[in-house]
Amino acid sequence: MMADMNNTDLLGLVAAALTTLSFVPQALKSLRTRDLTGISLGMYSAFTLGVALWLVYGILVQAMPVIVANAVTLPLCGIILVLKLLEGRKR
Repeated sequence: MMADMNNTDLLGLVAAALTTLSFVPQALKSLRTRDLTGISLGMYSAFTLGVALWLVYGILVQAMPVIVANAVTLPLCGIILVLKLLEGRKR
């Protein structure tokens, strides 16, 4: 795989790494504190669905940077969404 990587794919993977890693602190904080009062349920619902659709798109067009980014981002934003949904049920 790495031998076939071109500069465009490398750029995509770097961008994917940066945007995906940006979710790690929020996911960890959400898991640690269970405080999601500042997070919009509507926004995270739409975002999580969008990430899932990007993953499907990446698989269909065989775009490795899109697949990798969204395969990692989906569980991270999914964790936050599930915690937000559970928070709403407690009220």
